[in-house]
Amino acid sequence: MNAPAKNDDFAQKPAAIPDGVYAETVLAVEHYTDRLFRFRMTRPAGYRFRSGEFAMIGLMVGEKPIYRAYSIASPAWDEELEFFSIKVPDGPLTSHLQKIKPGDTVLMRKKPTGTLVLDALTPGKRLYMFSTGTGIAPFASLIRDPETYEKFDEVILTHTCREVAELKYGFGLMEEIRNHEFLAEIVGDKLKHYPTVTREDYPFQGRITDLIENGKMFTDLGVPPLDPAIDRGMICGSSAMLKDTKELLEKAGLTEGANNKPAEFVIERAFVG
Repeated sequence: MNAPAKNDDFAQKPAAIPDGVYAETVLAVEHYTDRLFRFRMTRPAGYRFRSGEFAMIGLMVGEKPIYRAYSIASPAWDEELEFFSIKVPDGPLTSHLQKIKPGDTVLMRKKPTGTLVLDALTPGKRLYMFSTGTGIAPFASLIRDPETYEKFDEVILTHTCREVAELKYGFGLMEEIRNHEFLAEIVGDKLKHYPTVTREDYPFQGRITDLIENGKMFTDLGVPPLDPAIDRGMICGSSAMLKDTKELLEKAGLTEGANNKPAEFVIERAFVG
């Protein structure tokens, strides 16, 4: 009469991992504020991606998986995968994802994709990476990739958040690069970091679109205004920021590109919810 015991055991098993996806192990979690955190997890053997691409990652919630698009924040050479996330109290995925701990399992679909890749840009001299909030994630990948500095003489990362505490991830990236055994030499003085906030006192204040439009960003950085002959751009952030920054770049004469048609700037339109 063992059948009832077997049924009880089966009922207590966790939901099965779906076919055709990776099931990876969380290695580390760091919470920055009550709205932002990052985590690192194992990288599947043979998993290939281009720096700047995103993956569909998820969790089993009840009996079914829930996925959202997340830019891979680690560079293509890294042996682990890093992600930078917002915390949405009632978000279908992030309400659960923000509670993960080392040892937990995160699901990931097998095909990465995205437009924020170097191949989608025509050759230039100066690369701008315009980001707000967690939109810095794909650029966290690209500023740690040696290929970025092979293709551009100067790389400018802008990161705009509401509060100073939300800039911490970006400052951590700068420190990591400065102290890295081989990146420090490759990057040298090619990388500039331009953090701004919109709701607190700070040396650099305001929406990045306003700072582009009134010219303050260029003055602060000591660079000339946008020039389609040498400047290239990548944009990742809120939908309003994407729209407004795109308009400013087009006004300056830059054209939007894509993987199959490289041009002067590209936009990532995948969002986390």
